[in-house]
Amino acid sequence: MTAHPLFDISGRTALVTGAGRGIGLALARGLAEAGCTVVLNGRDAGRLTRAAAELPGDRDRIHTAVFDVTDGTSVAAGIADVEERVGPLDILVNNAGIQLRAPLLEFADADWHRILDTNLTSAFLVGREAARRMTERGHGKIINICSLQSEVVRPGIAPYAATKGALKMLTKGMCAEWGPSGVQVNGLGPGYIETELTRPLVDDEEFGAWVRRRTPAGRWGRTEDLVGGVLFLASHAADFVSGQILYVDGGMTSVL
Repeated sequence: MTAHPLFDISGRTALVTGAGRGIGLALARGLAEAGCTVVLNGRDAGRLTRAAAELPGDRDRIHTAVFDVTDGTSVAAGIADVEERVGPLDILVNNAGIQLRAPLLEFADADWHRILDTNLTSAFLVGREAARRMTERGHGKIINICSLQSEVVRPGIAPYAATKGALKMLTKGMCAEWGPSGVQVNGLGPGYIETELTRPLVDDEEFGAWVRRRTPAGRWGRTEDLVGGVLFLASHAADFVSGQILYVDGGMTSVL
């Protein structure tokens, strides 16, 4: 049985930010397995090189791009370099992000600006630069990695939730502005996903049990659980889907 042609994204070029590990690397791997030329972005050249070596496919379809997604000048130069060196971008996955946990009354000003720049401003800067070219060409797919916390929050992560809630609305704003030019912009909202960064939470017996109880699927998510959503949103199957957030959370946002 062959896949429906609407889901075929082979031959397209995709950039994934924050792709050195975790969710970003898993999404890059999924896009590579689907036949895309993939560009992994991050700030650590060594980590990107190691991550790129893990991806399947011909080596000439796997590339890295080292630039700071929180700096407008770096982003402009980085996107220009990618398009010149690799080719026009068809797909952008804005995945770069961090989590800083602390009660609001104890949250430092510098940490507030850091989490805002990394989780929100980066998507604006990279999305804007990619869209300059996508809108001129009349097509493109932008997928912003939002979060379960785009909708709900628990104590200690209010700044993170603020950035992810804002990213949800930025996604809708991008849809409104760039949709008429043939660019679909959507979000993917992971729930609690097991990665090396969430390992302390997974290993916390009480918290891990709470996640499993709260999730109808009865388990933590895995990075590979997110790949299908990205492949759908990047494909022609989603050509009339824009401004939406697809939550991949095992059902957590649907229950009390």
